[in-house]
Amino acid sequence: MTRGARTALFLVAAAVLGPLLWNVFHDIPAFGQIQHLYRDLAVRASLEQSTANVVSSINFDQRALDTLGEESIFVASVTGVMILLRPDSQERRYLPPASGAVLEAVRLVGYLMLPVTLVLGAETVAHGHLTPGGGFQGGVVLATGLHVLYVSGTYQALDRLRPIGSLDIGEAVGAAAFGGMGVAGMAVGGAFLFNLLPKGTLGNLFSAGTVPLLNVAVGFEIGCGMVVLLAQFLAQEITIAKKGRPE
Repeated sequence: MTRGARTALFLVAAAVLGPLLWNVFHDIPAFGQIQHLYRDLAVRASLEQSTANVVSSINFDQRALDTLGEESIFVASVTGVMILLRPDSQERRYLPPASGAVLEAVRLVGYLMLPVTLVLGAETVAHGHLTPGGGFQGGVVLATGLHVLYVSGTYQALDRLRPIGSLDIGEAVGAAAFGGMGVAGMAVGGAFLFNLLPKGTLGNLFSAGTVPLLNVAVGFEIGCGMVVLLAQFLAQEITIAKKGRPE
């Protein structure tokens, strides 16, 4: 596309979006005022659904369809990275040496923190409807915890603990579970991702209807997907060499 064509496209887009943006900016509530319509509606809806964490109520109940779109973007991103970073005809895989310069103190702390971090990630997912956290945050913590093995140990230790093929399937299962609950909500309640389970009591573990299950589905997908994503970057840097390049 030429520079003139890009400029023309920008001017057309600006002419269409400019008035809309102006209306949005003009109607934004003044900074520091105590009344905020969206906040009040979101909190009220969260309490009606017995969801103590308002953010989770917004993500998995009030605008769960948008969250499904974000999940789809994540799946597409991981797939794109896997396609782009796969070895080409000029590259080959090799097994890196297992030796390293990790201090014994670092190794000990890493091995102790591995189960603690995994439990923290699982707790963040399981209690996402009650306290700050949720599937996205907990999934990242789970994937990060697994990679403590690489930071405090060796690449081989990490590679033995992460079955990439199974994790790749797990990412798809998490995304499918989210969509499946959406279809179930449509079948039962007439709306996609309708909250179809009993709401329970506000503040209890078993409350908020389908919000905890959607949190688990997202945590499963994000955790598996992040491990697969990082595996591609680590493999590209550590185990792939250009033909003719010394290993």
